[in-house]
Amino acid sequence: MSTTDHDPADLGLAAQARALREGSVSAGELVRASLDRIEATRTTLNAFRHVRAEEALAEAEEADRRLAAGETAPLLGVPVAVKDDTDLAGLPTHFGTAGDIRPAVADGEAVSRLRAAGAVIVGKTNACELGQWAFTEGPAFGATRNPWNRHHTPGGSSGGSAAAVAARLVPAALGSDGAGSIRIPASWTNLVGIKPQRGRVSVHPYDDCFEGLTVNGPLARTVEDAALLLDAAAGAHPREGLRLPAIDASAAARRDPGRLRVALAWRPPFTAAPAPLHPDIRRAVTALADTLARLGHTVEEARPRYGLMGLSFLPRATAGVAAYADRHPEPGLLDPRTLGATRTGRRLGGPVLRAARAREARQHRRIGVMFTAYDVVLTPTTASPPPRIGTFDRMSALRTDTTMAAACPYTWPWNVLGWPGVNVPAGFTGSGLPVGAQLLGPGGGEERLISLAAQLEDELRWFERRPHRPTVLEAAG
Repeated sequence: MSTTDHDPADLGLAAQARALREGSVSAGELVRASLDRIEATRTTLNAFRHVRAEEALAEAEEADRRLAAGETAPLLGVPVAVKDDTDLAGLPTHFGTAGDIRPAVADGEAVSRLRAAGAVIVGKTNACELGQWAFTEGPAFGATRNPWNRHHTPGGSSGGSAAAVAARLVPAALGSDGAGSIRIPASWTNLVGIKPQRGRVSVHPYDDCFEGLTVNGPLARTVEDAALLLDAAAGAHPREGLRLPAIDASAAARRDPGRLRVALAWRPPFTAAPAPLHPDIRRAVTALADTLARLGHTVEEARPRYGLMGLSFLPRATAGVAAYADRHPEPGLLDPRTLGATRTGRRLGGPVLRAARAREARQHRRIGVMFTAYDVVLTPTTASPPPRIGTFDRMSALRTDTTMAAACPYTWPWNVLGWPGVNVPAGFTGSGLPVGAQLLGPGGGEERLISLAAQLEDELRWFERRPHRPTVLEAAG
């Protein structure tokens, strides 16, 4: 299939769903085009760990029969992808690791909800080992590359999902975010990435994932598409204790946000690693703040009172790594950096971990004070543009962590808090690499953030930019 603007496979999630309902394209055509694009980029982008070609085509045929019979569902017949930390029945959940992992016997709750909405899941996208890093590379699957420049990473750990959506292999994909793993790759691939409120999208069967740090959420090229995927995936598993009042993200994407008070926060939280802000990112985020002011919002520089949140993040993050590593059938195959994090997680378990979890209520109060004066916090999503592939090869665990902390110091506090954030594209560096900004809100504040993101999108129209075709679909070699 061609990749012109008239190709239905180039449409976004919502537009593909509408085209299917109107009968201007079939699910079989869309799914076949998605599979063809995945195969064409296997050796160049390497976005997928597992592809369900036969199963997806059979599900597309069934979707076409249902559409012909007049059935409706929000995503009936639309191809999407999920990240390889999410259980999909019949496929192993490698989560970036090597080794012989048994296939999942059942879908995770988020996958079940996407299926119930009619989506055809074409495969599982690459993720770095146990979601630890802001790059998607490893000996188990190679390197996933950025469609905007394949010498650079798309970010991590949801790098495969981001690359797949940016390259138009699928119109949207599910990712997960435990320290920025949706927002960082979204910023580095010119996408919208929503980190929902903790509990909005189920992580079952991995309940309380990474000690509450990690949530599932969408990556898409537009706010409308991200909101639609969020609505389809949202909801708790019956055995999950945390139940949130429902939101309507799609309605929020169509709603004017009103005039908001926006805090522009340049200073990241303390990480013990210098985090200089790249001048092109400062320029892009400043321009986005100017756009908000032009749209009628009040924008002021401010400083969130982060405190020493790293003391809460480290025990929770490393305990999460240890929990996953302990389930791996061949731990000797894990990266030495993973094994180091696992040892740290075990040392910091027990009283230290319980104290880290107990501090969250005080952190909510301390940072929540900011939302008495402001409605939204705006920060850069990252301090640096996407690194080159191989940057982290042969680095020690300490150097990997400090290098990542310097490049990506802004996202992780909102995982400690469990509150929502949305990455929006902010522009490009002088060398053509995408960068982003994040809109951050208090607990349960997704709808306001989505409305504001949609207003920015109407003004900036970032979805009109796309990677050059030779970069996206060039043949191997």
